[in-house]
Amino acid sequence: MNIEDVRRRAFAMPLTNPAYPPGPYRFVDREFFIVTYRSDPDALRAVVPAPLEIAEPIVKYEFIRMPDSTGFGDYTESGQVIPVRFQGQVGGYVHAMYLDDEAPIAGGRELWGFPKKLASPSLKVEKDTLVGRLAYGSIEVAIATMGYKHRKLDIAPIKAAIAAPNFLLKIVPHVDGTARICELVRYFCEDVTVKGAWTGPAALELFHHALAPVAQLPVLEVVSGLHVVSDLTLGLGTVVHDYLA
Repeated sequence: MNIEDVRRRAFAMPLTNPAYPPGPYRFVDREFFIVTYRSDPDALRAVVPAPLEIAEPIVKYEFIRMPDSTGFGDYTESGQVIPVRFQGQVGGYVHAMYLDDEAPIAGGRELWGFPKKLASPSLKVEKDTLVGRLAYGSIEVAIATMGYKHRKLDIAPIKAAIAAPNFLLKIVPHVDGTARICELVRYFCEDVTVKGAWTGPAALELFHHALAPVAQLPVLEVVSGLHVVSDLTLGLGTVVHDYLA
């Protein structure tokens, strides 16, 4: 393989058998279970990177079931998103994500900078209850429950919320171990279709774990539970701040 071949073919690791194909990445019947809760403002300030600003001491704990995604297949993820402001624009900072599939872990980290780690999340209906669980190894670190489809919601504000900007901290190390890329990335979910949205009584328990520290953003009060089924395209990102410039 000559130098031009390498330049032409190289878009992801490994060179001759990339972990994921080129986008765009379309998700069909993507299912969200989101518990919004009030947390400790000091704990939030300790993890949200400037120039992002904390809008209020709120965290959205998410379980996301993705049975049909272009290039990434069938997988589930779980994590925490923190509402923030950037230059007057309201969005969400993706603080932590845990999922069970190699391709979206590699693609998410390499392309956008999603903070993804390998774990075992699940989302399913158990009789009258929507249940989300996250296990890191053999240890359960998050359990969320909600009454299943107790009340239907207007889909217009839900669609607007899904289409709002999201922010990531993309870090790529140099071969000497220093940071070669350290950027604040903004991305959007595009071509969003909300097929249904519901709410009900919700609860969330987080448990301390050294390598899955979701409980470092403690649950002080559950604000709401949300269950959404949608189709969307995960848009590619843009760099809005370069920490190494």
